[in-house]
Amino acid sequence: MDVTIGRSSLAGGARAPASKSYTHRAILAAGYGEGAYLNTPLVSADTRATMRAVDDFDGDVVEDDEGLTVDGFAGRPAVPGDVIDCANSGTTMRLVTATAALADGTSVLTGDRSLRSRPQGPLLDAIEQLGGQARSTRGNGQAPLVIDGPIHGGTVSIPGDVSSQYVTALLMAGAVTDEGIAIDLETELKSAPYVEITREVLDAFGVETERTGSGFAVEGRQFYEPTDGEYSVPGDFSSISYLVAGGVMASEAGLTIRRAYPGAQGDTAIVEIVQRMGGAIDWDRTNGVITASKSTLEGVTVDVGDTPDLLPTIAVLGAAADGETRITNCEHVRYKETDRVAAMADSLDSMGIEVTEEPDALTVQGGQLSGTALDGRDDHRIIMALAVAGLAAEGRTTIRGAEHVDVSFPDFFDVLYELGADVSRD
Repeated sequence: MDVTIGRSSLAGGARAPASKSYTHRAILAAGYGEGAYLNTPLVSADTRATMRAVDDFDGDVVEDDEGLTVDGFAGRPAVPGDVIDCANSGTTMRLVTATAALADGTSVLTGDRSLRSRPQGPLLDAIEQLGGQARSTRGNGQAPLVIDGPIHGGTVSIPGDVSSQYVTALLMAGAVTDEGIAIDLETELKSAPYVEITREVLDAFGVETERTGSGFAVEGRQFYEPTDGEYSVPGDFSSISYLVAGGVMASEAGLTIRRAYPGAQGDTAIVEIVQRMGGAIDWDRTNGVITASKSTLEGVTVDVGDTPDLLPTIAVLGAAADGETRITNCEHVRYKETDRVAAMADSLDSMGIEVTEEPDALTVQGGQLSGTALDGRDDHRIIMALAVAGLAAEGRTTIRGAEHVDVSFPDFFDVLYELGADVSRD
């Protein structure tokens, strides 16, 4: 699907979608236990992949109008009867690779072309350290993956600067092993708030974890059981970032964004970043409401080591700001659904913005955005960021492959239209 965005003026209010990160973890946490009911989850292409994986391990996930009923596999996943297809969901693949290592037999995991290019080697090595067998069929640390278990726990040493999802996967699986798992980090942890999201979800399900001098640890033989058998998924600040950017770039009257409650999400940093840029933004944390209005923005320097998903949004804000916006500590952002550093550099250059790309940094010189035809790169975050850029661009901006917003914000373009955006679909 192609979507075309015209220069627009937004007004009104929107409700943020549920968090993809929390939903993935909650589905799998319920799977590790006897089961649970998940209120207001995000049901999207990515989270459906995790739902299918729980089914594959002999759990069961049933969707209704309000949420998901998960019958779990009680810490003992069955050997899947078929290959686990993680589609385009890197979170699913990494989290359930550790689940597969608990099964008494062989599991095979794969995904689409993009997912089969993403690094999994450190997690495979961790499983080997724990006594399992784990390999890439192509010997390159990428899917398809073959996992043999069961593991019983122990101590592992892994890098922290490739993906925090390795830590999440091991903590979640470690809680139901006999011995628990201690994780020693060899390098500084990138995207650290995502591990705190994991720990927050596990705590809600009654599972204790701890920080150690060298990393993290989880005791074994724990039980996943949320209070009253239910868990409510919070709103998603990665998705909120696009609405905030739309507000400060294209809403004279101001946008109101609901379901924006504080928590462990690192991407709450978007509020502070926009404030530093001079944006008119107010966050009522008690009631979970953000108001953002069109502003004259100034360039800033932002370190995205802990907030990689914000890079596309910050790059677009920088394009609309006066002066230079420099995004640093972003090499790990190259290993997402696409190389998001290069994707934003190329796209903004096509829109008439001066951009300098370095291995670990992206510098954007503010200017007048010009509409053009752009490739969404099959990446939901690139597509949504470019759509926001289109709101402030002269002329019209067409984004190819826009259906991929289904990964995290399925009704994104409907929301923009309801807020007054000039949106058409082909």
